[in-house]
Amino acid sequence: MISFQEAQEIVLTQARPYGTEEVDLGVAFGRVLTGPIRADRDYPPFPRATMDGYALRYEDLKRGIRGFRIAEVLFAGSQPAGRIGSGECYKIMTGAAVPDDADMVIRREDVEEGKERMEVGAKEPEAWRPFLNIARQGEDLRAGELVIEKPCRCEPAVMGLLASLGYATVRVARMPQVALLTTGNEIVEPGKPVNPVQIRNSNRLMLEGALRRERTWLKKYGHERDDPARLTHLLQQFLFSDILIVTGGVSAGDADHVPRVLQELGVRPLFHKIAMRPGKPTWCGVSAEGGMVFALPGNPFSCLVNFSLLIAPFLHACWGLERALPMSLPLVAGRKKRTPLDEFFPVRMEGAPAMLTQMPLNSSGDIRLGMQATALALHPTGSGDLEAGTEVKFYSFV
Repeated sequence: MISFQEAQEIVLTQARPYGTEEVDLGVAFGRVLTGPIRADRDYPPFPRATMDGYALRYEDLKRGIRGFRIAEVLFAGSQPAGRIGSGECYKIMTGAAVPDDADMVIRREDVEEGKERMEVGAKEPEAWRPFLNIARQGEDLRAGELVIEKPCRCEPAVMGLLASLGYATVRVARMPQVALLTTGNEIVEPGKPVNPVQIRNSNRLMLEGALRRERTWLKKYGHERDDPARLTHLLQQFLFSDILIVTGGVSAGDADHVPRVLQELGVRPLFHKIAMRPGKPTWCGVSAEGGMVFALPGNPFSCLVNFSLLIAPFLHACWGLERALPMSLPLVAGRKKRTPLDEFFPVRMEGAPAMLTQMPLNSSGDIRLGMQATALALHPTGSGDLEAGTEVKFYSFV
């Protein structure tokens, strides 16, 4: 048996890129940009008024001029028809380009406005300075400047930035071809009748949701009974995927055929069993075609833990994303140690200052799955019971 940290390292050494593709920016949300991205021009591309007010020359104020004739009104996107002289100003709106013959903007609140003239109020002259209330050209970015260097998620702020830079399409990491096979004689699809000893297939939709959160979609899905011949037949069709996830049939029972069948089909084992709870029986290997195979215990929370600790980090490494490190916060309430293994339990970050609240969960088969949890907290091997206020490591999955 190996530790979950060793299992993570083994999995991450198998990471490889799946290539790139060009997609419309409008559908790029959540995808991983592979770019580098550079500024196509200065930003702001012109001196921009940051307030509604009056653009004028600082020199006029220094000379004692307080009354100004309004030469023109400038809106965002407009250009002046002429130039201002001494004692003149532009009435200007937020976002408008400040002409080069003006070098400061006084807010409307600081003047007395008339139809054709304005008078500067009694504000202390020390508050006046060149470029007051003006965002100067290039103060955010210079043309050619590197904006995004490393692969990153295309989140809303990034989408807005890319649109501002003129990108209609972007280059993103390709998604792997993912297949999922759930197993078990007792499993019934949702919506179908169940007898007293059957359960519904929650793993399929839970893992499909976890993949969608990573902006990856299932290409192939199947379910099979705990029958070696039937498992062999179906797995032969699924092993051409970049990633194959199998749930159930990996422990030590008489119906746990998956590890043996995978090896008979040429899948090279990387490890079997991790010193953690839940998820101890997890099996992992590499197919003859080079695809990753994750065979997970059938209990729902075990699947969720393994996806968060092994499969999601593997995907991130394939896309070139930086590895997410665990954080730590104190626990609201104490927790008893149940096994000598590393134990993962669902928590939610709450309060001010922030603390971790444990979510209800009886066992890895509990269908509540730590609902409303935002992270997995670690109760490490070798430690005893955790008291309230103890600081613990946690791995976010939001």
